[in-house]
Amino acid sequence: MTDLAAFTALLAPEGQTLLAALRDYDPAQELAVASRLRRDHPAELVSAALGQARLRQRAAAKFGTEDAYRMYFTPNGVEQSTRAAVGTYRAARLKALGVRSVADLCSGIGGDALALARAGISVLAVDRDPLTAEVARANAAALGLADLIEVRCADVTEIDTSPHDAVFVDPARRSGRGRVFDPEAYSPPLSWAIEAARKAPRAALKIAPGVPHETVPEEAEAEWISDGGDVKEAVLWFGTAPGARRATLLPSGATLTGRGLPDPRVRPVGRYLYEPDGAVIRAHLVAEVAEELDGGLIDETIAYVTSDALTPTPYASAYEITDELPFNLKKLKALLREREVGVLTVKKRGSAVEPEEIRRKVKPKGPNSATVLLTRVAGAPTMLIGRPAGR
Repeated sequence: MTDLAAFTALLAPEGQTLLAALRDYDPAQELAVASRLRRDHPAELVSAALGQARLRQRAAAKFGTEDAYRMYFTPNGVEQSTRAAVGTYRAARLKALGVRSVADLCSGIGGDALALARAGISVLAVDRDPLTAEVARANAAALGLADLIEVRCADVTEIDTSPHDAVFVDPARRSGRGRVFDPEAYSPPLSWAIEAARKAPRAALKIAPGVPHETVPEEAEAEWISDGGDVKEAVLWFGTAPGARRATLLPSGATLTGRGLPDPRVRPVGRYLYEPDGAVIRAHLVAEVAEELDGGLIDETIAYVTSDALTPTPYASAYEITDELPFNLKKLKALLREREVGVLTVKKRGSAVEPEEIRRKVKPKGPNSATVLLTRVAGAPTMLIGRPAGR
């Protein structure tokens, strides 16, 4: 049975019965479950259902349990699809721009198409893989959005996007050998996606957050998005704010826009240290955060901001610093023993030492907690000891 035939069988009544039976199954019991189900169902259908059940469990982190257990997935689809919170945010931006229809090119299993449709936008979802397109079509039906989503199995380079208000492109950034870092090795290449964007009234291109700034076209707005502190993607927006650089933090929705500030000054470590969100760092907006905090850098190459005052900001985590020591494990171990620190958080920036190595060597023990930041201060390897501010 081909993959497409196996998936089609899952949509039939017998397949649906199997999926329902596997709603809460324990992967550790898979062999026993498979043996039991094969007494009453074809072995290939049981294998397909078990595979889908595993994918749904993995997808719950991205889509939420309620949606994930109604949707369908492929292994690549789970790996490459947009986290629902990010897709919802992006769809809301397009809706606010007056977009009513989107050509979603390289749509995959339909994660972004679903977010767009839920925002009330009609979508043409295009993917060249027959199985992936069929999964996207099933997802639109499963979530009651089939009226707003047309799925087409085709080569995106052959699609006429002119009838649509906007284009969204999410090029594949993985190959058979793993993650692809060169934007021109995306499928389709970033240069093609940019040209497709230029032909549309508005466009959004999802790319890897590590994209070099010099590859961003002058007419594009570049936005880096994090969710729960993890940087998820960069988006190139066309038809919005040419040349703008922006960092958006979810779930709060706080957005920081660049003002072209010079690099912050370097100053001695103050009472507080701020760790900017990864999206702020990727967007090269640390200077904007430093200005907001009336702070400076601890080192010209390290994205830690220091200040003498505690200033609430959504763009950075604050730590109150109690000690500044040259890097020395024996001194650190003695200090932690003296203070009875048993719960130790180790963070690093600009240090080759791994946090787990520190925890293993200092052997923290006791009722108290502390945070150690391994970094450089004015070029010298340094240990900063403190605690999250406000605790």
